[in-house]
Amino acid sequence: MKTTPSQLKILSIDIGGSSIKATILDSKGTLKMDYKKVVTPKPATPENVIKSIKTLVKDYPAYDRVSVGFPGYVRNGIVKTAPNLGNDFWKDVNFRLKLEEALGKDAQVVNDADMQGLGVVSGKGLEMVITLGTGFGTALLMDGHLLPHLEVAHHPVSKGRDYDEYIGDIALDKEGVKKWNSRIKKVFKILKTVFNYDYLYIGGGNSDRLTFKLDKNMKIVTNADGIKGGARLWAEDKHPVTHTTMATPTK
Repeated sequence: MKTTPSQLKILSIDIGGSSIKATILDSKGTLKMDYKKVVTPKPATPENVIKSIKTLVKDYPAYDRVSVGFPGYVRNGIVKTAPNLGNDFWKDVNFRLKLEEALGKDAQVVNDADMQGLGVVSGKGLEMVITLGTGFGTALLMDGHLLPHLEVAHHPVSKGRDYDEYIGDIALDKEGVKKWNSRIKKVFKILKTVFNYDYLYIGGGNSDRLTFKLDKNMKIVTNADGIKGGARLWAEDKHPVTHTTMATPTK
């Protein structure tokens, strides 16, 4: 019997610099189980990451599709950069194909912030999603649709340092929470000026380290919220420019 779109079960995976998380979603993005995680392997080669994913999901319930949020630039399932996993390991790797071969299901792979964005935005106006973790992830959506991905993390922000270097995990550990928060304030001011977003969503493992009051159009979101974006990757046809699946705007 053919599975209808409303019956689809989707394995949604979030690959991070420190951990790999996964859950099963229905077509509307509702979690069918609590998400579980394993430590990201070192070295984080494609082979090691796939091995970790297979170990993580081996006892999961049945699923029909696979959605992956990946920490780097991805075009049409092919990885171009993976700064927090190892660019040399990942350059031009067709990760979608490798996943389909390993798991036996159709798969889609997009930038991790893009997938989180699909899971958290309201679908109204220009919305920006950032992730504060090992590095700095960003996604832009207009009326619930993904816009072409920009690797803002690698744009210089201070004294030749890019955002990953300026506010990533290493900077937080080195400079401490107080100075890191001061840097985050500076970054938020830049984002507000450059993108003029209607709403900013803040995710990632370090989002709970923020100590200052956020603007009314800012909100902290959770990993569980973000991983729901894996369902919306299968909602519509591919965008002709970005080759990433476009989401149906949230009603």
